[in-house]
Amino acid sequence: MDGEAATGRGDRAAENPKNQVQSVAKAFAVLHAFGSGGSELTVAEVARLAGLDRGTAFRLIHTLLGLGYLRPSADGRRFGLALKCLELGHAALSAHNLADHAAPLLRDLVPECADAGSLGMLEGGEVIYLARVDTGLDRHGVVRRPGTRIGAYATALGQSILAWLPRERQVEELERIPRVKLSERTLTGLDELLARLAVVRARGFALSDGENAYGLCTVAAPVLGVDGLPLAGVSLTIGGNRLPAAEFAAVAGPQAQALAAELSRAVRLSRGAIGLGAAPR
Repeated sequence: MDGEAATGRGDRAAENPKNQVQSVAKAFAVLHAFGSGGSELTVAEVARLAGLDRGTAFRLIHTLLGLGYLRPSADGRRFGLALKCLELGHAALSAHNLADHAAPLLRDLVPECADAGSLGMLEGGEVIYLARVDTGLDRHGVVRRPGTRIGAYATALGQSILAWLPRERQVEELERIPRVKLSERTLTGLDELLARLAVVRARGFALSDGENAYGLCTVAAPVLGVDGLPLAGVSLTIGGNRLPAAEFAAVAGPQAQALAAELSRAVRLSRGAIGLGAAPR
């Protein structure tokens, strides 16, 4: 069975109410109540926030107490999340590397928002592609399989990572490889590239319109590590006949930022357990 088809069928099955166990849904509603209502809640407060009757809330609270996911207050009248809850989140976050987490998020945006989506990292002045979801951009002669390398200076993906580095690191990375024109729109001068990176940082995402491949438009945003420095970048690309660059940027720029922010948050919550893994070769 095709992997994407299987994923789609799994999503549809999960959305079918007949396949859902309501008691499990109610238990998670109880756990979520603590995120919205405060660190410690009474049974009545949990019932109200979770949309449950008091008796159901009482039984679920005491079940979760017995399993170790809730803890009682000193007087036994209020309850809070126990540290065991962290096990679930940490297991989900750290079980895969960043590319594994990025791939399904990219699939959510391709082809609805873009013709291709990528995750890449910076190494030696080049972007290395770590994950790629593509719906036919190879017809433009563009192939960006995992492991593909391209000069960071000439890509939105590379510029989105460079823009969040300190100035001295930007210069260092830009000087690591020869900067050649990949199209008539490619910027190669150091000063003009540094000026571009300042614009990217101020705008919040990079935009490339035919700078490394004719007829393609790309937006990209950085994935930040625990230290606040760029760990990677994500990009969304369309063929130029799909939308004008300004319209695409208005729609896809915020999408790329939201995707990057979600991955950055996952890295932060995992305290760095989510890593890049070995770069494809």
